[in-house]
Order: sequence, then C-alpha cells, then structure tokens
Amino acid sequence: MKLTSEELDMLEGKYGKAVQKSMEILTTLGEIFDAENMVDVYGVQIAGVSYANLGEAGLEFLSEIAEDGKVRVLTTLNPAGMDRENWQALGIDEEFAKNQNHVIDAFAKMGVITTCSCTPYLIGNTPHYGQHIAWAESSAVCYANSVIGARTNREGGPSALASALTGITPKYGYHLDENRHGEVLIKVNAPVNGTDEFGVLGKIIGEKLGELEKKIPYITGITNATVEELKSFCASVATYGGTALFHMEGITPEYNRYPKPSNITVEINQEDLDKTRSELIDEDLEIDFVSIGCPHASIHEIEKIARLLKGKKVKKEFWITTARPTKRIADEAGYSKIIEDAGAKFAADTCCVVAPIKGRFKGIMVDSAKACYYGRAKNKFKVKIGPVEECVEEAIK
Repeated sequence: MKLTSEELDMLEGKYGKAVQKSMEILTTLGEIFDAENMVDVYGVQIAGVSYANLGEAGLEFLSEIAEDGKVRVLTTLNPAGMDRENWQALGIDEEFAKNQNHVIDAFAKMGVITTCSCTPYLIGNTPHYGQHIAWAESSAVCYANSVIGARTNREGGPSALASALTGITPKYGYHLDENRHGEVLIKVNAPVNGTDEFGVLGKIIGEKLGELEKKIPYITGITNATVEELKSFCASVATYGGTALFHMEGITPEYNRYPKPSNITVEINQEDLDKTRSELIDEDLEIDFVSIGCPHASIHEIEKIARLLKGKKVKKEFWITTARPTKRIADEAGYSKIIEDAGAKFAADTCCVVAPIKGRFKGIMVDSAKACYYGRAKNKFKVKIGPVEECVEEAIK
C-alpha cells in the first residue's frame, strides 16, 4: 500500500501504541483486499458494544487501547446491552450493568460520543452523498451506502475503532465505483407498505441473493418509501443476505448512476410476500413481550405509538427501543409521558437483539424481520411479525 508520511509515522508508533495497533489492523486489511491507499473518513460507528458480546476479554482490549488512544473523527457507538439510565426497570442484572458501564467508560475515555444507537444517521452522525465513512452495524452500513449514497464497507468492531483512532480506512470494496454496480434485477410486482412489509421484502431479497451468491440488488416496482420503511428494509436485507448496498429505482440516489443489471432477473409477487410473512409467524405462540424499534425507533414512530396508546394501558411487557437523543425529543414533545402512562417502557441505548433477555420471555411480537431472526436464533423466542398498529393492539389486549 502507498502510505503518506503521517500514516507511516502512525505505523511506526510515533503517535502512540493505540494508533500503531490501529494502523497494523488497517494496513493488514488493505493488503488482504489489495487496497492501493488509505482514504480519509468523515465519521465512524463502532459495533461490539454490548458486554454480552464483548465479555471480559473484549473489555480488557478496550481498556488497553484507551490508555493512549483518542479518536480523530466523530465516532458513535452501536446499542449497548442495557438502557444506561433505566436498566433496573428493564430487569437487567446489577453485575452486568457494572461491566457494561466499564465498556462505555473505556470508549468515553477515547473521546467516543457514547450515544448507543444502530441508527447514527438519525442522531447527528450523518454523512452526505459520496463521503467515505467507516461504519460497523449491518443495517446502518446498508442505509448509509444505499439511502444516503455515502461509502463504507461493513467494518468489524476492531477495524471501525482503528479508523476512529486514525481517521482513515483502506480504499477498497464499496469505497470504489467499480464495486457499487447492481448485480441482480429484482422486480417487485406487488404493493409494499409499512415497516413490517418492507422487512418481509428484505428477507425475500436477502435469501434470494444468498442462493445466487450475489450481494447488490437493483430493485424496481417500489413507488415510494419512508425513512422508517427503508431502515426496516436495510436491517432485513442485511440480516438475511449480508447485503451492504442496494439500488431502488426512483428512491435511492445512485439508482441511475450505474447500468441496470440484465443477466439475472428475479420477480417477487404477492404470493411470495404472503408466504414469507407466514414464515415469520410461529405456531402455538404465546406472546408475552412486544418490542418496536429494531432498528431504533424514529421520532415519527414514537409519535405514532403515543397516538395509538393514548388513554390505554398495556397488559404485556412492551419496549420501545430508541436512541437517547430521540428519547429526549419525545420527552419534550410529551410523547414519552403518554407512552409511559400506558405502562410501556422506553429502552434507550439498547435493543431486543443485544440486551441479555434470553429466558425471560416466551414469545415476542415485533414489526421487524431482523428482530424475528435474532429473537429465534439468539433468544429462542417464538416470534410474530405485524404492523405497528397490531403490535400495540397485542400489547393492550
């Protein structure tokens, strides 16, 4: 790789041990993927934040890096394993809470903004079209590449942290024009509306891409899509297909920048959507947990939940997972009081995917196909997907 004089100094340890270790990680990645050089990044989002995933070894690594490591660019975190201010009310163990706070404190010592969210683009870590970034969370990577038109590979926790401490990343993969072309034409021949339906569509497309061993779909037939629907789709297609970039005709900013693929075409009809939805509804289901906010709920979604819950009471455990800055806006708008008066709970900083809740519930209802996947695979819950309105109805009945 061609390194600048400053990059060589970083690699040789002139900026401290943490930066040297970071450069070793980044140059190794660059050599593996034949990157010619590094590129400056506008911002970073780091995954691997929940103590449930990191464990003691991960905490020890972070503490060591924090001894002399300081971030060079704006950096935020993925969801942690708990709501940092409200963990007791959500049933989190005190020992876990202590260790989780040690993790957050290590990141804070490095200058990381300790806002824990899988939707950094909603809370100020917002690149613009064409900017290079180094993000790690799968749905956020997909959203940044596809909906914003920024450029990032799906980083691991260590490589994202390395970019935060150096301000650079190897220029390969989705940072290059030649790797951003659509590979499969997907024709959607049925209406798709709501976060749950976009999640179902993401599951179909993700699994089809896996069968074809392709990564980038070019999607036609979607006439409009909200931010909330697109973030749900990104989460689903990334979970079920490992997809980090898609083009959606008339919707995403790069859809007409590259030729429409013509070699492989897949058609999706209403019966495909119905069949896949049925796969996300388990039999003999006893729902005792409802969760909305995977990825983290936007202020629009919180307003809608407040409207649906006003004057009502929930009968089941009901979490709204969101970023803390979004929760504070909801507080100011009066939405939080309505929701909490109904007996529902906010779970800021965390989500039902990374929180240590295995064994606490039997069945979960969500509006997210990603939450269904992890509810089954990680927590062994039975699952049911449905629109937000049905999730609220389930919580109060």
